[in-house]
Amino acid sequence: MSSHVISPGPYRATKLWNEVTRLFRAGMPLRKHRQNFRHYASCFTASAAVDWLHQLLCNNSNFGPDVTRQQTVQLLKKFLKNHVIEDVKGRWGTEDLEDNNVLYRFPSTSPLKPIPCSAPASESRSIKKRPSFKDKEDSLCDVGSCSVLVFQENVDPALRIQQEGDNQPEEEQQKQRRELTVEDEQEIWRDITLTHLQRILDVPSLDEVLDHRYVNPQNIIHNMTKVNKHGVVTLDDKTNDLPDWVLSAMRSLANWPKYNGTQQSYPGFERDVFKTVSDYFYSLPQPLLTYELYELFINVLGVLQPQCERVAIEALQLCTLLLPPASRRKLQLLMRMASRISQNVDMPRLHPAIGTRTLMVHTFSGCVLGSAEECDLDELLATRLVSFLMDHQQSILSVPEYLLGAISDHIQYLRTSQKQSNDPVCPPLPVYTFCHQISGAEFEQQKLESSQKAMEELLEILVTDQNISEKDRRKKLKQFQKQYPDIYRQRFPSPDRESKTDNKPKIKPPLLNIKKTKAFSIRN
Repeated sequence: MSSHVISPGPYRATKLWNEVTRLFRAGMPLRKHRQNFRHYASCFTASAAVDWLHQLLCNNSNFGPDVTRQQTVQLLKKFLKNHVIEDVKGRWGTEDLEDNNVLYRFPSTSPLKPIPCSAPASESRSIKKRPSFKDKEDSLCDVGSCSVLVFQENVDPALRIQQEGDNQPEEEQQKQRRELTVEDEQEIWRDITLTHLQRILDVPSLDEVLDHRYVNPQNIIHNMTKVNKHGVVTLDDKTNDLPDWVLSAMRSLANWPKYNGTQQSYPGFERDVFKTVSDYFYSLPQPLLTYELYELFINVLGVLQPQCERVAIEALQLCTLLLPPASRRKLQLLMRMASRISQNVDMPRLHPAIGTRTLMVHTFSGCVLGSAEECDLDELLATRLVSFLMDHQQSILSVPEYLLGAISDHIQYLRTSQKQSNDPVCPPLPVYTFCHQISGAEFEQQKLESSQKAMEELLEILVTDQNISEKDRRKKLKQFQKQYPDIYRQRFPSPDRESKTDNKPKIKPPLLNIKKTKAFSIRN
């Protein structure tokens, strides 16, 4: 059965659940089985369901090859609890499914979950949202709001602002020239960051994937400006930091076997230390990516495709800036430790049956991403996200310099404009433009068109350049004709001269076939 990528949008987890359910019901092989001297038609064993569903999840672009067989069993248990399947006697609602030969079947009723309708904008939130750049005009004249905008196309920003300024009273103009406040700067940090995130995710609005009440600009500023030389966030309040004994245990595992701390090591010591670290992270009151930002990170999973790796890294880089500094610091240290452990060939096996990398992914997925309400696909989605975070933690959890520079330049631009007392209104803002992703076919077509155009320009230069000698010109034209015959033929559609030249024999034949006789002389 064909599957498709669930793009970012509201209720993505519910859409993924329905997608997996649809594929499972449509593709799972059914046949007749015998059990306890009875025949049951159109059913399947639990083990056969695990085999088929595990292969489906591993090949599905929404989940990936990191899905384990045990996770597939857990998903089938949730299928049984939610009446996606039932046993051959019609029983469901429990989670006692095991990887065995017990028979199950599909019920006649549809198990798909209804997707809630998006609430109207006026009723979606009980708390009034601060006005942002999306709620205002296309130009910025009210410096007090400090919104970041993209000007309308085909409109001269300076002309429009000048026209608006002429119609404003003197009191309003004096208000516009006031200096930027701390709150104004925080709004700039917030709005520019969300603008870039919206463009990267390629969604019409972030309202459907993010609750703006949980976006704190102070977190963005802290995460981008207060970092150590290794790029890790530093905290003002040390009580929110990792305990010293946890940091010591993480250093011991990350630098194994060079760093063992002050404790004496013994056989199995590294396993006990690893369990200590994992127990601490699972004891935290909520996942590191927070319950409030759960929907946002679920939507980012829609761009975790091989051909969109760069887009996914940039999206996660901005999303992690929204985290509280304490959570971001813990995530940075955890992902660095997990990445080093999985790449350390000297690290003893931490589990007798599971590889080190797989163990890292499945151990910490639950403490990284999770929903406040039980979600049927939390574990599978978290596994894929943690695997990607481990592979690209150095890029994702670093400070985006392009964003830091854009925000700093914009604030400095506004500050400078306020010092121009002769200007009745604020000058036009710099225009931010963004690249849109194109398909592979469009890329190849543009590549071909741009290359052909460049070659045509090169040919024209060879023909018209007066600084090239005729000898070099003929030589280069012959080389060009040999390498790009189609472009050369378009430029010279009637190559009479070339054809005549080609018809001439390259080696002249001898005038006479008579051998020269040797001349004799008196001297010889």
